[in-house]
Amino acid sequence: VETVNFFFAKMSASPPPVIPQEKEKDKDSPPKDARHAVDEETVALRRRQESIRFDYVAGLEQLSEDNMHAIRSLFNRHLHCTLAKELNMATERDYYLSLAHTVRDHVMSGWFETQRAYYRADPKRIYYLSLEFYMGRTLTNTMINLGIRGLCTKALYKMGLKMEELEEVEVDAGLGNGGLGRLAACFLDSMATLSLPAYGYGLRYEYGIFTQRIRDGYQEETPDHWLENGNPWEIPRPEYILPIHFYGDVKWLADGRFEWEGSQIVLAVPYDTPIPGYRNHTVNTMRLWSARSPNGFDLSYFNHGNYIKAVIDRNLAENITRVLYPNDNFFEGKELRLKQEYFLVSATLQDIIRRYKNFKTGTQDVAQLQRTSFEEFPKKCAIQLNDTHPSLGIPELMRLLVDVEHLPWNDAWDICIRTFAYTNHTILPEALERWPVTLLQQVLPRHLMIIYEINRRHLDHVMTMFPGDIERRNRMSLIDDYGEKSVNMAHLCIVGSHAVNGVAALHTEILKNSTFKDFFELWPEKFQNKTNGITPRRWLLQCNVPLATLVTERIGEAWIKDLDQLARLRELADDPKFREDFMEAKAVNKRRLAKYLFKEYGIEVSPASMFDLQVKRIHEYKRQLLNAFHIVTLYNRIKKNPRGDFVPRTILIGGKAAPGYYMAKMIIKLITSIAQVVNTDADVCGRLKVLFLENYRVSLAEKIIPAADLSEQISTAGTEASGTGNMKFMINGALTIGTLDGANVEMRQEVGPDNIYIFGMTVEEVAALKRNGYDPVQYYESNPALKEVIDKIRDGFFSPDSPDRFHNLVNSLLVHGDRFCLLADYQAYVDMQDRISAEFRDKQLWARKCILNVAAGGFFSSDRTIKQYANDIWRAVPVPLRKEKRGDKAEAL
Repeated sequence: VETVNFFFAKMSASPPPVIPQEKEKDKDSPPKDARHAVDEETVALRRRQESIRFDYVAGLEQLSEDNMHAIRSLFNRHLHCTLAKELNMATERDYYLSLAHTVRDHVMSGWFETQRAYYRADPKRIYYLSLEFYMGRTLTNTMINLGIRGLCTKALYKMGLKMEELEEVEVDAGLGNGGLGRLAACFLDSMATLSLPAYGYGLRYEYGIFTQRIRDGYQEETPDHWLENGNPWEIPRPEYILPIHFYGDVKWLADGRFEWEGSQIVLAVPYDTPIPGYRNHTVNTMRLWSARSPNGFDLSYFNHGNYIKAVIDRNLAENITRVLYPNDNFFEGKELRLKQEYFLVSATLQDIIRRYKNFKTGTQDVAQLQRTSFEEFPKKCAIQLNDTHPSLGIPELMRLLVDVEHLPWNDAWDICIRTFAYTNHTILPEALERWPVTLLQQVLPRHLMIIYEINRRHLDHVMTMFPGDIERRNRMSLIDDYGEKSVNMAHLCIVGSHAVNGVAALHTEILKNSTFKDFFELWPEKFQNKTNGITPRRWLLQCNVPLATLVTERIGEAWIKDLDQLARLRELADDPKFREDFMEAKAVNKRRLAKYLFKEYGIEVSPASMFDLQVKRIHEYKRQLLNAFHIVTLYNRIKKNPRGDFVPRTILIGGKAAPGYYMAKMIIKLITSIAQVVNTDADVCGRLKVLFLENYRVSLAEKIIPAADLSEQISTAGTEASGTGNMKFMINGALTIGTLDGANVEMRQEVGPDNIYIFGMTVEEVAALKRNGYDPVQYYESNPALKEVIDKIRDGFFSPDSPDRFHNLVNSLLVHGDRFCLLADYQAYVDMQDRISAEFRDKQLWARKCILNVAAGGFFSSDRTIKQYANDIWRAVPVPLRKEKRGDKAEAL
């Protein structure tokens, strides 16, 4: 606030406010001309949150009139000068953009000071490379991390504007498919909060993950043009444009070096987004690259009337960052995808090398302001590959060091290994990247040569360590000769990195003992586990105000940066008053969600019912189909006993299916068809409601996760790497039904087996079942309830207009082997659901278990995960910012 006041003191000639300010009569009452009706429950919660002051940084505790006037004046200035709008012309989007620019102005001083601090300290920098960053909305998260949300809310309130309405205007930055991209976003938040010198590098897709619409029960995809109305958070950096090469030939020079010639060039344009840490003045950077043609329109085409040709030539280059590929669990060897991956790593590595060369030497001699040796490169740069998508960074760094910087191969390879680290996110065979050699030869000829040389040296080392073991040599090769010759990118990542990590304890053990067993036996020191985590700033403090407020009132605000503090709630689990307050916070969230569902879908649900949620990408291994089987089972029971006493359930399922994934899209159609029957059957009488949530995304998750009673994490054991949705539900007070898969294993360890509902086969039991010859038909024929469910689906009960509509779904189970063992786990799943229904009736028992789940959630903070990466893999240390003195205000601004 001092900085803002200083700014306005210097800008005395500023134009008058656009929105007139009312004289305050009652500090706690809304202005008479308020544009929106105020949700009294929301206002009460916000006041309560403000009263305990965890929304403000030091020095901002008092909502003084001067502070609010500074915010209002800055807001009005942007409305007037940035957007060129007057009050009578402004739309709600204009108000949002004015607020966004106002908040961004508060970020700038920290952003500048952070970069100066990194330049002064010259620390080891962390570069997180990811093809996806699923950021969601930025406004609220930024205000909270800066500590100014309460201040901005109050200032807008006095202008007749409602913060919640403006927050809803912002579109999600949907630059990711699901967990992998959202994890990257959480990691950026944690790295900034921990004051680690880190940069996120990705692609600035013009179209993010598609918008999902449900039409007649089917998924339809429409483009997500998230940049249509501009992005107030990004800053273009045209001074750092870089050339990226494709195609061409490789020339062998007389001195033994190679030259890549005749290539086509695409320009990489960087756009920077500030990533503020929580109340520490650190602001890191996410840099996204956008593709641009190096040439303008060829006017000769226009002169000859060939406008289409002129546009096509330009678009061929810029298509690289046009759209996010809508799938991260099924690999398709498309040329555009290959170009995207190389475009990211080439631009990023050139940028990293530029930054490495420019550093503070303490000399004024310009000639000495650049590093000329790469000996320090691994000590100053840590590059983390988020899955295999950025794996081409390994041969690209070798090309830059050998061909451009003229380092000897062995020196360059040593630098490469010491710099890169690789995170694996999947064990599904269809998701592992393998690029055809013919495609690499066409698009990246020099890189294919480098990969072959890496492979030759690698296999020589394998044969030295395991003499005569030809089978092992073939298994460990980077080149797969089975079928179409291709490059195994996971193998390339392991060979070219000094560390390889899984993302949950079970997942890492599978990597070591199965997926990458040969590599583990060769390099056991490379492999380690780093269980995923989530940022508590977004996934509790921001999205669940009632619970965050209650927790802070009882244990203070330290949990926001140290989630282990939640363990102090264990002693309150048997406190009747705390249980009552806890369940009231849950009830507030459930009532809000019920209102939202009625508004969006016209379906009335009871907040008193159990809110049973499964929200994630639609995939066979995640087993939404098993959930559908349970819904039909419940429906059958009600139909057989309409007067029976059943625990009311509201079952919400959401997620997107990849556009080309037929089975996933048919699962959506089945769920919507079941919902149509269940929700209109008079016998059900509201005891069971089913709803498919359209267009599941980050901002929708923030609405529904706080309201959940039960979280469905029911993937087949051994198929989910980790999962992070399970963690979000856990710290928001939902109980989990799940298999011993992914991070569920560690959740069980943290919360205790009595407070999580684990069912089904283990990894070992699944393997044994398949090894002994799994016959799903046997389970179908021996279980009357299961047979009734499958028969209803197969015989057209839920699709009377097309009785054979779901035959392929049924055949995938009964004819094609039930790959993910739904039928084998069905009875255990139903039995556990019956136990859950019984325990849900006992409100005190249920409340106690929910509190213990929240209390056990500390381990699953992304802050803990990032600390482990920093200590064990990156060997990087924080660079806390110095506290600014009063004389530094002008410099900071």
